[in-house]
Amino acid sequence: MDETGVLGLLEELSILLEDSKPVFGKNNIRQVDIAAAFEIMDEIRDTFPSEFSLSRQIVRERQSLLDDAEAEANRMIEDARSQAMTIASEQEIVRISQQQADTILADARELERQTRAGAEDYADEVFGHVEQSLDTLLSNVRRCRDRLNSTSLIGR
Repeated sequence: MDETGVLGLLEELSILLEDSKPVFGKNNIRQVDIAAAFEIMDEIRDTFPSEFSLSRQIVRERQSLLDDAEAEANRMIEDARSQAMTIASEQEIVRISQQQADTILADARELERQTRAGAEDYADEVFGHVEQSLDTLLSNVRRCRDRLNSTSLIGR
């Protein structure tokens, strides 16, 4: 029997209850032929298709799949959070490394500037000494030449 059979049996049960006689003085309490009511209920149970129990099994399996999917989704979310934390941590390391590299580069440029200035000052000082020595040497050479020229003119 299909669904309309179950609905028909429910209708039959309803008619049985409506047609039953009320108990003396109380309309909401009725005398029902219990054997007929149980017979209709047994027919309803027999009429439910076997797919009804199969549908319950499908619902349980569906719930199990949903639970598994939720667990997998939670695991994926946790993995994503972990990866995000790792990436954020790596980005922080890169940022700190970049700051340190910038500081080292700035320090190196300052050291280069100071070294260059020191080297230029030292070179200027050395050239000053060389110039002074050359001036003294050139003076001595001129004096010696002048003497040589003055003595050779006297002796001629």
